Amino acid sequence: MNKTIILFSILILFSILSCKENKSKPAASTQNLDSLLALNPNDVNLLVKRGNLMLDSFLLKYNKVFFDKAKPDATKAFRLDSTRIDTRMLYADVLTNDPDRSVSDVSRAQYHYQFIVKKQAKNVKALVGLASTYAYFADFQTSLQYVDEALRVNPKYRDAYIMKGTIFLMQDKRSLAISSYETAIQQDPNFELAYLRLGQLYTEDEKFDIAIEKFRSAVALNPKLSDAIYGVAYCEQMLNRYDVAIKEYRKLMQVDSKYHLGWFNIGYIKQFNTENQLDSAIIYYQMATDIQPEFVKGWHNIGTCYEEKNDRTRALQAYAKALKYNPEYQLTKERVAALK
Repeated sequence: MNKTIILFSILILFSILSCKENKSKPAASTQNLDSLLALNPNDVNLLVKRGNLMLDSFLLKYNKVFFDKAKPDATKAFRLDSTRIDTRMLYADVLTNDPDRSVSDVSRAQYHYQFIVKKQAKNVKALVGLASTYAYFADFQTSLQYVDEALRVNPKYRDAYIMKGTIFLMQDKRSLAISSYETAIQQDPNFELAYLRLGQLYTEDEKFDIAIEKFRSAVALNPKLSDAIYGVAYCEQMLNRYDVAIKEYRKLMQVDSKYHLGWFNIGYIKQFNTENQLDSAIIYYQMATDIQPEFVKGWHNIGTCYEEKNDRTRALQAYAKALKYNPEYQLTKERVAALK
């Protein structure tokens, strides 16, 4: 697995897990804060509240619109009063979680977390935040030292176990990573995103029976967690329970109709695991490519369906689409060569 991709996704995951979920009408809270800040634009308390609310919303939904609202609040609050721990913490969190963050951003976040830890040696959130910055720079030894320090302060601090699992995963120590995520769940049995991450890890290890239970636990906690619903459906598919898998994919589509892999996998089942449903498979593949036009595998499978239907012209047209987006896609190149 590409370490850079792991690093990005894991640090985002860490931040998601570290934020405090606010499920009590965040929109109304935001409107109230907006109104108050319109009257008092330099109120640091209000800026910190709205900044944290927007950052939490961004991390839970990964919608950059929320981040673009959190960043100016964090920056302004810190500029108005850099002596406060909460303004510095919010500013560091924003720097760490910026989708376009640079090495310089993470270095500055590291400095601010260090500043907080010097002032508050037992601030576990700052200690784990500091650990995340060292993990970003692949200094795993120092990162683990800060995580262990947080656990000495609070042996039940959930997010420390998440960060520990993150570090182990980045070092390809999967069994230790899984153990750490499991320990995080022991500290917080309602931690839906940890169940999701465990489900993904067990899926990668092809332990589908275990993975599906983790995904189901996540869905039970959050019925609209689309990645977890997809995980359930995919595991059912891998366990050859195709009718159940299709039902689960349809549940996914009700939650997120733009989840292109769900449409693709229904098409895959129609093509390879049922008889004489090539036309149906093509429809589902096309729905996937309509959502994500550069989805090479979707175009390739459309081509294979047309090949099975002895429609050489349409097969080549689909293959041409696949090669347009990835000229080096070997499976498609082989099929085109066979047809010419």
